[in-house]
Amino acid sequence: MARTPVTGAHVIEAVAATAVALGEGAPDAWSNRAGPMEASCWEALDHLHNGLFSYALRLAAPVPWMPGTPTILWERPGDLPLPIHFDRAEGPAAGIEVLTMMGGLVAVTVDARGPAERAWHIWGVADPEGFAAMGVVETLAHAFDLTQGLGVGFEAPEDLVAPALARLFPEAPLDTDPWSTLLWATGRGPLDGFERRGPDWSWHSAPLEE
Repeated sequence: MARTPVTGAHVIEAVAATAVALGEGAPDAWSNRAGPMEASCWEALDHLHNGLFSYALRLAAPVPWMPGTPTILWERPGDLPLPIHFDRAEGPAAGIEVLTMMGGLVAVTVDARGPAERAWHIWGVADPEGFAAMGVVETLAHAFDLTQGLGVGFEAPEDLVAPALARLFPEAPLDTDPWSTLLWATGRGPLDGFERRGPDWSWHSAPLEE
């Protein structure tokens, strides 16, 4: 069966579904630990903002990636290692709005770049579809973490999860529930018949044909 390509529309759908779920959390729950992360829900949302921002930034480079391309460093002396922040005094709704903005940046960037373009990621050089899939997986995996901390339910739809799962985790089984399989692939849950993954899991960034 042909694989469904991952596009910017999938990223938009992922952040929209996540935004709805996060909006159900009580304001005072945002100080809770975000599921398996060693971070509060506030900090986990900061992390998600910055992950998405970095995907768009890397892919937006005006020339194809090549060895020697300048590496982007977040850290500055005396500063936190995250460039994107929002004022928590404005409440969770502000952070959720920033999430939709960051997802939009990824979506328009991946859709604007041609399939031959490449950009660096720590787990391998990727094409625009790879970064779209990263945007989906990053968002949904941390949606799981955040909703665990906020005490609200969340399960991503199969038609959103399956394309990103197939793109980034080609070793994953095809005959299991996509959401459960994504949680297994990202070290967040068990999957019958498969050894549970530890914190050293990774995805396949490079195009599957390469």
